[in-house]
Amino acid sequence: MSGRRIPRWSDLAPLLRPKPVALNGTRRRLANAATVDDLRAVARRRAPRAVFDYTDGGAGAEISMARNRAAFDRIEFRPAVLHDVSNVDTSATILGQSAALPIALAPTGFTRMMHHEGEVAVARAAAAAGVPYALSTMGTTSAGDLAAAAPQTRRWFQLYLWRDRDRSIDLVRAAERAGYEAVVLTVDTPVAGSRLRDVRNGMTIPPSLTARTFLDGALRPHWWLNLLTTEPLQFASFSSWEGTVADLANHMFDPSATIQDVAWLRETWPGKLIVKGVQRAEDAKAVVDAGADAVVVSNHGGRQLDRAPVPLEELPSVVAAVGDRAEVYVDGGVQSGADAVAAVCLGATAVLVGRAYLYGLMAGGEAGVHRVLEILAAEVRQTMQLLGAASVKELTPGQVRLR
Repeated sequence: MSGRRIPRWSDLAPLLRPKPVALNGTRRRLANAATVDDLRAVARRRAPRAVFDYTDGGAGAEISMARNRAAFDRIEFRPAVLHDVSNVDTSATILGQSAALPIALAPTGFTRMMHHEGEVAVARAAAAAGVPYALSTMGTTSAGDLAAAAPQTRRWFQLYLWRDRDRSIDLVRAAERAGYEAVVLTVDTPVAGSRLRDVRNGMTIPPSLTARTFLDGALRPHWWLNLLTTEPLQFASFSSWEGTVADLANHMFDPSATIQDVAWLRETWPGKLIVKGVQRAEDAKAVVDAGADAVVVSNHGGRQLDRAPVPLEELPSVVAAVGDRAEVYVDGGVQSGADAVAAVCLGATAVLVGRAYLYGLMAGGEAGVHRVLEILAAEVRQTMQLLGAASVKELTPGQVRLR
């Protein structure tokens, strides 16, 4: 056995590889994040508690939200070996056009509350990544302003059916004039879900400056500075609102909507029609019969009816029900590229992600959303290579099972 010796500098020098010092704090935080969950942790530190919880939370006891995530945790991949995966094509055809990934960015309300760059930042990141982005009716940027700020983005417009049908039509017409590709009709919100985190935090739109939020804001002065030195935080589709999100939804959304309203919108809107919030195969078939080009199997991220069906588990039956008559997307709990690959194996054309990119937005604005999409793209590619699939078309049900 050789004896010990004092190491020489020539032995140590090759091991000393200090990382370049990033003077920009945002860039440093984003570079150090290896997963969406890492960015969630950054977002939690950067955003006020009520804002973070509005994004992070679900309805009731958050059972649906937990089950959404648990379903992906049950996925077991069944890789095929000795397949040439030196070149992998991660692109997917979504509504007849190519997307760089089988991913679209879901509509999220009041996005400038998470970061002052808001929907424009998300749309620009989506364009850079080559995926579609859906602007919410409850957004803080109008359809026209977003189109002007992000003309290269594949833009969808998400619509809630309002009690005031004329106003709904006005929004659809504005999206048409601005060159939007699709309308995403959300049908799982006849009334607002019970979001208890918001109730306990006293969350209002816009955020109220109470003693509690003032103390929380003192720990996050950058967020309040951005809020107070940029354009006023307000909805783009209507003038103003002071109260809770639930009160707003119950005031504006129409609980009397039926399948006939899907057919009515199909006659009104000339572009692609996506119906979001389908949770049963028979409902999927009905909306496709009424003219939908695509359906999103979704329980609103666990934010509406607690204990609702888990979208990933319902996906195969919905795919079987609509056949090749419509594309089928799924959302709820998608936190990684591996999740997206699993959903495609089970029959989805693509997944929609919402919370994931909002974590990035809270963590670092547009650069944070870029980082989320960069992480998801790398994970999609790596998962496909390890599965033995050289293209998205090669992903099949035989490559996954739910444990």
